[in-house]
Order: sequence, then structure tokens, then C-alpha cells
Amino acid sequence: METLLIIVAIFVIFFIMKGIRVVKQAETMVIERLGKYHRTLTSGINIIMPIFDQPRKMEWRYTHSGMDGKTYIRRVTIIRIDLREAVYDFPKQNVITRDNVVTEINALIYFQIIDPKRVVYEIANLPDAIEKLTQTTLRSVIGEMDLDQTLSSRDTINHKLRKILDEASDKWGVKVNRVELQDINPPHEIRNAMEKQMRAERDRRAYVLEAEGLKAAKILEAEGVKSAEVTKAEGFKLSKILVAEGDAEAKIKIAQAEAEAITLITKSISASGGNPSNYLIALKYIDALKEMVSGKDNKVVYLPYEASGVLSSLGGIKNMFEEIKK
Repeated sequence: METLLIIVAIFVIFFIMKGIRVVKQAETMVIERLGKYHRTLTSGINIIMPIFDQPRKMEWRYTHSGMDGKTYIRRVTIIRIDLREAVYDFPKQNVITRDNVVTEINALIYFQIIDPKRVVYEIANLPDAIEKLTQTTLRSVIGEMDLDQTLSSRDTINHKLRKILDEASDKWGVKVNRVELQDINPPHEIRNAMEKQMRAERDRRAYVLEAEGLKAAKILEAEGVKSAEVTKAEGFKLSKILVAEGDAEAKIKIAQAEAEAITLITKSISASGGNPSNYLIALKYIDALKEMVSGKDNKVVYLPYEASGVLSSLGGIKNMFEEIKK
């Protein structure tokens, strides 16, 4: 009897131990009862019926990069499903662009399981399925683009890949959050040709910039010369105008002074009973004689016969001034 009780106690303890399932945070388990889906366990302590309830096993694949830079794959059988966002680094693959250039591309896929039941029952091996879907989608997207577009449109490719993968994997209970292209490696000869093309383009831009700089310098120099000539001409013009205005004002002042002098002399001579005309004519003769005898060259001066009368009138002028002074 005691042996039977011990056997029953051991069976109960074993039954309890098998019936208690502790699920960690951000993990879950799919439970089948007699081979049929029963329920999905949540985080914490869960009670199941041993023997009748069993967790569903899944084939899973993990990838990791070795010290030699190669990507290694490890396949395991799991019963716990990780609900955190996962990232898979798929090996490089060859794709052909629209202009028939073979290019090596590898990508990173960030996805998260949102429905464990569909992950278990809708797809046999989720990582393999996502990898194959990514490869075919990547070939399709890159095949619609030229090499130059492929190299310069990473964001566009990432967006297209994420949208297509997310729609295709929705029935598997998976959400594709992000797709990132890591490396795009064209063939060596294509890279050399691209480098030569970029070098030629940089040289062309340098020559164009240099030519534009020289052109701008010549234009500025010509505009500077033009501005200098215009300024010089305007200065010369203004100088001539000022000189002419100065000469005109001087002549006006001289004429006004002569007019005032003649007026005063005329009044004085008229007041003394003299003839102002003889005085003025005598002054003009004196001025003319000064101009005739002035100069460095030797000159012979001939006075007209009538000049003797003018000279005789000078004595009268002298006497007139003496009388005025008295």
C-alpha cells in the first residue's frame, strides 16, 4: 500500500511539473491538445494538461557573422516563439539590373511576429520563407532599374521592398518593419569605368568653373575699364565746363570793371570840359603799341602819320588829370 501511495505521489508531482509552463516576457508558446490547436500561452505561469497538451515545435534558423566575415547559419527546433523584433542578415546574391549588369547585393530585414498561431500553421519555416521572398522581390525590383538608379536610389528600393514584403508576409502573421540594403557591389570593371567617368566629370566641372571664373574676371575688368573711362570723361567734361564758366565770369567781371572805369572817366572828363572820346582812343593806341612791341623777337614799329595827332592829345590828357587832382 505504501508503495502504491509513493507511486501515485510521484505521478502527481510529475503531472504538476509537466503541467506548469512559465513563459518569459516577450515570448509565447502554441499549445496543441491531441494534435489540434488549443491556445496560445501568454507571459507568466500557465497550466496545461500533460500528455494531452503539447507545445508545437517549429524549425527555426539563426544567422550570425563569423570572424572571417562570412555568414553562418544554424538551424534549431524551438517551442518558444520570440515576439521581439528580429533582424536577419541574408547572404549576398547576384541580381541583374535593367541594363544587364550583374551586381552583388545583400540586405537586412527587420520583422516582428504579431500572430504566433499563423506563424506556426501558415508557413513551414518562416526565416527561409522570408529569405526566399526577399531574394525574388529584390531581383524583381532591381531588374526594373538601371545600375546608376540602383546606386543612387537606396531609399526607393528599401521602401518598395518593405511594402512588397509586408503585404506578402501579412498572411503569415509577420510585420516587416524595415528593409535596408547593406552593400551594392558592381563588377570590378564596372567600378573602374564608373571611377573614370566620375573623374572625367570632376575634371569637366573644374574646367567649366575655371572658364566661368576667367569669363567673370574679364567681364569685371572690362566693366572697370569702362567705368574708369566714363568717370575720366565726365571729370574732363566737368573740368572744361568749370574752366569755361570761370573764364566767362572773369570776362564779365573785367567788362563790368572796365564799364565802371569808363563811366567814371567819362564823368570826370566831361566835368572838366574835355572830350572823353580822345581819351579812350588814346588808351586803345597805347594798348596796341604794347602788343606790337612785346615779344622776344626784334620788331620795327611804324606809326601812321595820324598817330602824331593822337600823341599830341596825350599831353592834353595829362594836363586834364593834373587839373582834376587840383
